[in-house]
Amino acid sequence: MKQTHPYLNTYFFDEYGRRCYASSEVYQKIAKRLGSPKSRQILPLVKVVKVGQAVYIPLHIANSNQDLQAHWQLTLENGEVLAGKVKRNAINLPNNLPLGYHELSLHTAKAAYYCRVIVTPETAFQPKALQAYQKLWGAILQLYTLRSEQNWGIGDFSDLKAFLTKVAEKGGDFVGLNPIHALFPANAEGASPYSPSSRLWMNIVYIDVNAIEAFQKSAEAQTWFNDAEMQRQLAEQRAKDYVDYTQVMSLKLHGLRLAYSAFCSQDQTAFEQFIAQNGEALKIQGTFDALHSWLSAQFSEQWGWNFWAEQYHDYHSPAVAQFQAEQSDLVRFYMWLQFVAQQQLQQCNLLAKELGMPVGFYRDLAVGVADNGAETWADKELFVLDASVGAPPDIMAPNGQNWGLSPMHPEVLQARGYQPFIDLLRANMKDCGALRIDHILGLARMWWVAKGDSAKNGAYVRYPLDDLLAILALESQRHQCLIIAEALGTVPKGMLEKLEEKGILAYNIFYFEMDANGSKPLENYSYQAMTTLSTHDLPTVQGYWNGYDFDLGEQFGVYPSEKVLNILKQGREEAKAKIRQAVENVQELANTDAGVSQAFTHQLQAYVADTNSALFGSQPEDWLNMLEPVNIPGTSMEYPNWRRKLSHTIEEIFANAEINQLLETIEKRRNK
Repeated sequence: MKQTHPYLNTYFFDEYGRRCYASSEVYQKIAKRLGSPKSRQILPLVKVVKVGQAVYIPLHIANSNQDLQAHWQLTLENGEVLAGKVKRNAINLPNNLPLGYHELSLHTAKAAYYCRVIVTPETAFQPKALQAYQKLWGAILQLYTLRSEQNWGIGDFSDLKAFLTKVAEKGGDFVGLNPIHALFPANAEGASPYSPSSRLWMNIVYIDVNAIEAFQKSAEAQTWFNDAEMQRQLAEQRAKDYVDYTQVMSLKLHGLRLAYSAFCSQDQTAFEQFIAQNGEALKIQGTFDALHSWLSAQFSEQWGWNFWAEQYHDYHSPAVAQFQAEQSDLVRFYMWLQFVAQQQLQQCNLLAKELGMPVGFYRDLAVGVADNGAETWADKELFVLDASVGAPPDIMAPNGQNWGLSPMHPEVLQARGYQPFIDLLRANMKDCGALRIDHILGLARMWWVAKGDSAKNGAYVRYPLDDLLAILALESQRHQCLIIAEALGTVPKGMLEKLEEKGILAYNIFYFEMDANGSKPLENYSYQAMTTLSTHDLPTVQGYWNGYDFDLGEQFGVYPSEKVLNILKQGREEAKAKIRQAVENVQELANTDAGVSQAFTHQLQAYVADTNSALFGSQPEDWLNMLEPVNIPGTSMEYPNWRRKLSHTIEEIFANAEINQLLETIEKRRNK
């Protein structure tokens, strides 16, 4: 293969803007994983257009001097059929095609060819509040961190309802969630929400078992739940400062099995409809989780399908079909758990609407899936299993980053008319008011690394950005779902402008927003954005200000050298000085010589609340002036990532006078 693969970039720009080329060896490795591009057909794989746009489709014919005699037929999404003749080796479709997914077929004397035509809107959906240029605010929440007197040691959907209610009472407009994708119930310690088994289904650990009617009505379940030993275990789990996923999942699965046993004697109509509506995709997830559970009960270290006996390595194998037949009730149980999770999430969404929240809550879409989960197990054509995605080398990670996620093949994605991407959006736009897309740069290009190779030996693989953004806008409008795009890092030229044109909100981190004069004035922030002080990958306000993240990073060997650490520390001091100067120009900011006080963190949050951005998000960790981060990038088992709970219960948080004062101040500043 020559260095001209249509899906491969030969170079990338580093954080200093320098052009860095992949070696010939690395390029060939990635090109091999992409394979040779398929031969062009008469029709394109898929055609994506804007509404009102003239649709001109030139045909790819070997002999361009020959006029093809053929008829075309376009079947619209609503079933209406349009037809016509090929003229001058091209198809001209009407420019008034309706929004949606239409199927074009071309019939010659010898064969038939097919192409999906997708007609998309000018922009993504925005709620009326944003169309009226209102300034909204809310909380950014890691759901598992919530404490309450009722949960089983981890935040759940009932806690989310309670939290939504409290935020709405304070005038808040939204609550942002971490990804709630399906993880691995049989490997509960695999807790990263950004390394899911499947992005099409939900994490069952968030189910509130007590809220299930079948659990409430089962005498056996209630006897078990009210037993003194069970209550002692629940109290122990609630008291822990870090989620004990193994114990929590064990308790929940036992309670859920009791609930399911009772449910089986109840009306199954709604559940059967759910099964019928979700078809094979639901069966795949139910089978994966059931088989994973069944194998883990017999053998150790069954982390994912690539650790299982070879006969079970593929969903489509005879051994898996035999398992489905012999363990049909276990498969049905795990399908039912998805049914329950979706019901409870739907109730959260309905509550947000009843509370009058303009956005409600947003879901978070992770950048990819784990290489040993349900999605890769079932679709080995779509996912490239001998490659991983990550990030190129930079000052923090001179050897690059490998995220252990399997990429989708861009050509297969196109050949399927983008259906896997459409399914993904639909699954994650359900029952919410907005969708945050983590690392939306991945819609333009992904850093691929050969499996087992160093992450520095990678190259960027191109994806059809314009088509994917157009489909994102279409599904956004259909679901009435606002889109928030996290685009941090080295952003491809023109990317931010394309997002803005599509009505997609950017995602600003206050600490990083600097201009030539210092901390960027809040009035200069783009309206079409969400602004926050921190994220799940950054320290809390207290941690940022006292450099606690540097202490932890040094302790766990995150930094490649002391020189790099000193450069970062120097940059932090300079940024803090610029931020303090900007804040003190307009308001008081407490002294931090003796430590970072709650008064300081509240003053800083109140200051940023004046941002011109449409959305301002604040973390409960920073309301509470917590120090410990929820995640340290660059670590795995060294630090208890994705486990640290909030220091107080929901009731205690909203009973705190200082926090209430902060939220009142934010509400006033967002409604000037």
